[in-house]
Amino acid sequence: MTDLSPLPGPASVAVATLDGRFFRPPLPDGHVLRPRLCERLSAGLGGRLLLVSAPAGFGKSSLAVEFCQGLPAHWQSLWLGLSPRDNDPGRFLERLLEGLQDFFPQLGRQSLGLLKMRQRHQPFAFEEWLDGLLDELAVHLLPTAPLLLVLDDYHLAQGPVLDRCLQFFLNHLPDGLLVMVTSRQRPDWHLARLRLSRQLLELHEQDLRLTHDEALTLLDRHSTSLRGEALESLIQRSEGWVAGLRFWLLAASEAGSEGALPQSLHGGEGLIRDYLLEEVIDCLPAEVQSFLYDTAPQERFCSELCDAVREAHDSAEILSFLLAHQVFLVPLDEHGHWYRYHHLFSDLLRTRPTRQAMVPAASLHLRACRWFNAQGLLDEAVEQALRAGHLDVAANLVQNLSEEQLLAEQNVGMLLRWKMDLPDSLLISTPRLIVLYSWALGLACQLDAAEELASHLSRFLPAPSATAQKSMLAQWLALSGIIARGRGNRELTLLYCTEALESLPSKRYGQRLMCLSTLSNLAIADGDLWRARGLNRDSLELAQRVGNPLFEALAHYDRARVLQARGEILRSLDEVRQGLQRLQGLSPQRLYAVRARLTLYEGFLLALRLQPQTARVRLQAGLTEARACRDISVLIGHCVIARLEGSSGEYAKAFAELAEAERLMHIWDVPPIYYLAMITLVKCELWLAQGRTDLAEAWLARLGQTYNGEQPAAPPEFHPQLPLHIELQQALLEVIQAQPMLAEGRLNALLEHGQQTGRQLLSVMALTQKTELLLAHNREPEARQTFAQSLEAASGGALQPFDGLLSKYPDWLREQLQNCAKAVVSQSLSERLPLVAARIAPEPSQACEQLSSRELSVLKLIAQGCSNQEISDQLFISLHTVKTHASHINSKLGVERRTQAVARAKALGVLG
Repeated sequence: MTDLSPLPGPASVAVATLDGRFFRPPLPDGHVLRPRLCERLSAGLGGRLLLVSAPAGFGKSSLAVEFCQGLPAHWQSLWLGLSPRDNDPGRFLERLLEGLQDFFPQLGRQSLGLLKMRQRHQPFAFEEWLDGLLDELAVHLLPTAPLLLVLDDYHLAQGPVLDRCLQFFLNHLPDGLLVMVTSRQRPDWHLARLRLSRQLLELHEQDLRLTHDEALTLLDRHSTSLRGEALESLIQRSEGWVAGLRFWLLAASEAGSEGALPQSLHGGEGLIRDYLLEEVIDCLPAEVQSFLYDTAPQERFCSELCDAVREAHDSAEILSFLLAHQVFLVPLDEHGHWYRYHHLFSDLLRTRPTRQAMVPAASLHLRACRWFNAQGLLDEAVEQALRAGHLDVAANLVQNLSEEQLLAEQNVGMLLRWKMDLPDSLLISTPRLIVLYSWALGLACQLDAAEELASHLSRFLPAPSATAQKSMLAQWLALSGIIARGRGNRELTLLYCTEALESLPSKRYGQRLMCLSTLSNLAIADGDLWRARGLNRDSLELAQRVGNPLFEALAHYDRARVLQARGEILRSLDEVRQGLQRLQGLSPQRLYAVRARLTLYEGFLLALRLQPQTARVRLQAGLTEARACRDISVLIGHCVIARLEGSSGEYAKAFAELAEAERLMHIWDVPPIYYLAMITLVKCELWLAQGRTDLAEAWLARLGQTYNGEQPAAPPEFHPQLPLHIELQQALLEVIQAQPMLAEGRLNALLEHGQQTGRQLLSVMALTQKTELLLAHNREPEARQTFAQSLEAASGGALQPFDGLLSKYPDWLREQLQNCAKAVVSQSLSERLPLVAARIAPEPSQACEQLSSRELSVLKLIAQGCSNQEISDQLFISLHTVKTHASHINSKLGVERRTQAVARAKALGVLG
């Protein structure tokens, strides 16, 4: 076992030993307890084998010590720390028997004599010898006093003969004996039978990695002064490697000041470098060491890429060797195809002395570039060309990226990263590069830079042919339309996008779809939902015709936004999930802005359904991908989370979310027109909830003047209904300021507008807000009538507008739900009423009416435990349709999981 710190304390903590050969070391100083892992190991006490395998320095032996110290009182333990000398099975068995005799003095006296008489060069029947010993051991073992045998550092003694010997030992293990093995490589045993019979419990490298909290505990115990991003960077870089953090702490103590040390781990640093060289790399065969150095420059690799980089054909075999010997390989997929090295390990390999570099790094990157390009992985091919220092190769590769691929993926962060490495002279050298990077800048909201770069197209006019000239001008029109929408110029947006659609060639379907999406967004802002719906239909038909799943998903996203404006929340959710379903065949390792947007919008819609926990999960997932793509849809995530925090009274967290959104916008240099009003409106909502009416009043006045004044600005892309929501907040402010007549007039105007334009969600919000106003002023008969209207308007599934009534007037709301004609949302609202009074229990027939006959058939099969595929087969419907029905069932019953849906349906009498 490798200890990373002194081992204080007397030997009395160990099990009784024979001349120290079975000494169990104490836990190292500063050891972080791992109760979660010990608990998992305890679950295997009824089996035969506990196997802990991981690379050097992951705390295998320390975990075994901690587990032994926490064994139940009736358990005994025998510790065997192995060394290379124990590779001889005879010596190993002799040590094992002597250790067992410490517990059972009469055990194997004759067997030990036979073992001592053997000569190393003579064959010995180990299986026959073990068979007799195990029979004798079974007599001595008692169920009331089981024994744990720990074989620590088994990799030091491992060999073919010892492996066969231990395999026999495990296969014939008597009751009352359990074996625990720690090893840097997985023993070559056939364990399928033990695994199937649940006699084996395994922990691997991923299990042994320190969690974030455990890493914090380790660092805190040594009083490190690191805080904030420096601390997070140190933890992230270590990837849960115990030894890495301990080396950093040791270096800090020797330096006497953490300020003299880098605030992150690096594998090229002295202590870590020496440890990895001595314990790992120098112990490997020469050809494996060469493989490590040649492949280290790659961020990820597979056997085919390694073959191409090394110009060899044995990479698959070497990768298998590295896996078997646990040499810091991190798998990147479930199929064992792609890998990377642990960061600290690759650091060391990349900083190797020049004399060990058999092939220059630039050549290795160019070989990788050619391989990635041949596989159609253009982004990684460009990265390799840039790392090789061949900017001309990178520029030529970028030109191979089609506008359609760029507009579909919208991972502008990647293109902008390349732009920083390419000189301006290259960027404006061809029309293709100008168009590509103008679109990238436009999608990144860098409007001035996009416009300036696009102006260089004039250098290539007149084009060689009339067709080329028309195509170039059409692309400029499309790009100008997107820039105009970003700047809030409604007229120019309409003009440019409409002209672009008329003149763009059919092969430029990506740009046609972007124009259709932009015009649809503008139609929502104008309140022309019918026109928006028609544009969405055209988008989806075009995307399906060209068979591009990313554009189809984008069309579903746009349709979901229109449905949400119409108050069709359940249908909008279904549309989002159809879009995500369309993306399921794409690589989970790649980043897609449209997937991020769909995920974020699903979280937003779930919040409208009053499912905050599920909403948070989806919002956080969407935020992660959107940030990686540099997509400003992060605004949706942060604003919705801020509102959820505010509704829970966590105002500090809410404002922190908004501050993070603003910070990102500043870093990305996004113009304020995209985000400032959107964030400010959420702040006004929070200020009103806090009672800070002075701030809310001042900012609502400014927002109202900008978006509802005499010359109103176009609302931002991600909040096309912003002006109407400003009016809703203004009405709430007037209620707080004791101006109910002004508030009621404003709400009536909003209600009329919503009814005229089909904005049902706006109508629901105005009606519920008006109901609260009427109740507050003792106008109960009018409140009942208004509430009935709100239930009818909310038939599409919106629940969040009723949140105020749920919290302020639960008893009144309960009474209305009992007396009103049952609406679709009645049951969902009833289930969200406080538990101080009995819940409403609708008649089974009423609940049945909410579910269609097909949904009821699906629900019955779910209750029988059928999988989605089995339901699909029995009802002769597609798998996607099954999932859609299941989603509708959950939403209608107000639940989130299949089991909850079945339980709820049984409670209602829908299922027997």
